[in-house]
This record gives sequence, structure tokens and C-alpha cells, in this order.
Amino acid sequence: MKSIGLIIGETASLPKEIIKKFQMILVPFSIEWQEGKNLPGQNLFQKMREAADRGIKNLPKTSQPSIGNYKKAFDEALSKFKKTIVITVSSKLSGAFNSAIQAKKFFPQKDQEKIEIIDSYQGSCGEGLLALKANQLIQEGKKNFGEIIKTLKEFIPKIHLFGMLGDPKWLEAGGRLPHSLAVLLRQMQKIGMRPLVGTRDGVVKAVALKIKAKDVSTALFNQLKIEIKDKIETGKKIVVAISHADNFKGARRLKEMIEKELSIVNVVFLSLIDPIVGVHGGPDTLLLSWVEDI
Repeated sequence: MKSIGLIIGETASLPKEIIKKFQMILVPFSIEWQEGKNLPGQNLFQKMREAADRGIKNLPKTSQPSIGNYKKAFDEALSKFKKTIVITVSSKLSGAFNSAIQAKKFFPQKDQEKIEIIDSYQGSCGEGLLALKANQLIQEGKKNFGEIIKTLKEFIPKIHLFGMLGDPKWLEAGGRLPHSLAVLLRQMQKIGMRPLVGTRDGVVKAVALKIKAKDVSTALFNQLKIEIKDKIETGKKIVVAISHADNFKGARRLKEMIEKELSIVNVVFLSLIDPIVGVHGGPDTLLLSWVEDI
């Protein structure tokens, strides 16, 4: 039996090959969208575009993993590992953390002591970076279980996440944005003004207004340079993760700009945004998360 296992949520947006390579246990989220089953598209976001073109107003609805989903994951982990770390999306964005807490109560006290649940206060690629940090500490084997938990909790506030959403119509359609504001944001986008969203204390909110941001990839690249300016000057290494809602071209361009111009930065993964975060932002959303070298 291996020493320490890792359970992550689908919201971490980690590439499947990373999850498989390090034997992470993945807890899926639920998506309800009857209309989307018969629509063409290789992923959810392509289907959302098709639905909009056809005038289908109903959009996908997402729900947190059930207590049963987490209990099943814990059963698997207890059969494979002596102890297990569980990382969830921010408790301020989803009830996943609470589902995990409730699932843990179904086990005897001796088994509960083998499971540590951590609220990432992040989502998408930011949550993914925390999962990679946990995996790194587990693979190194230099710290005991308690030390790893302490290190991860200290690591969380150091993770930065920002990005730009696609068309405001997706937030409007989901009832999260008034029509008048959606129209205003769309007009602003046409002249290159876009809100920059980011995580603050576990909540996603608008953190700045970017001017001349018609090219989203360049806008995010410039924002990264601003945020790591002092790191560049001191030569500190930075780790970056990129996730996108079927905007591979933009994500790839962002990655290429970073690798070409910022030698201190290592892009550790580029992936499709998980459906839970992506449904709210809509197709073309582009996110970037960074932290000092993990």
C-alpha cells in the first residue's frame, strides 16, 4: 500500500495524462443539459456555440459532486493509500468542499484521521497548480503527512489567477448578468475594453478594466508581466498554468509569447477549462494562473 494518495475535483482542469500518470483520484461534477446531447461538437463549449446558433436558450446546468461521489472516492483511496489528501474547488464557489466533509463523516474515526480535506480557495488552473504542488510533495517523500498539509495551506495564498471571459451573453443567459450590463460590456469589448477577472479570497470577481484588449492573449500576457515584474528583476522562477474554453488558438498563442519572452517562466500545463467554471464564463474564456516555482 502506497503512503499518500491525492483526490482532486474535475474543477482542477488538469490534463488527463497528468491525472493518469500520478494516479490521482478524480471526483466528477454533474452537468445537466438534455438539449446538448444531440448537438455536434467535440466538447461542451462547441456544443454551446451550436446551441446559440440554433437559438436554443436552455444552457447547461452544473451541480457539485454528491456526498456519494466523495464517499466512493474515499473508499478507493483507503484501499490504496495509508493517508489521503483531498483538494476541492473554493468553498465560496461550490458546495464540493462541504460534500467532502459530509462524506468523511460516514467513516470510522480511525479512517477519518487518514483523510485531510483542503479548500483550495481557487478554481480551474489555479486549483490545478495546488494539486501539482501536493503531488510534488508526495512524490519527493521528504515531508510527512502533517508537514505536507501545512505546506499546502501556506501555498494557497501565493497562487494568482486571472483571465478574461468570452461573450457576456453566456453570463446573461445564465441569469448572472443583467441584459443592460451585458450590452454595455459587449460594446466595450468592441473598442478593446474588457474586465479582467481574478480570484480574491476564494471568489471570482472583476479586478481591473483593461484598455486596448481586443487581443485577449496579449492582454493576459501583459498582465502577467505586470504581476511578476519584481520576480523578473530578481530572477525568481515562475510556474504558469493556462486553461481555456475551446479557445486553443488563443491559449497556444499566450503560451508561445510566455515561452519566447519570459525565460524565468515555465508553463506546466495548458488544458481545457473544466465545464463547471467554463459554463459560467462561456466559450472562448481564457484563464492564467501563476505562482513562484513549485
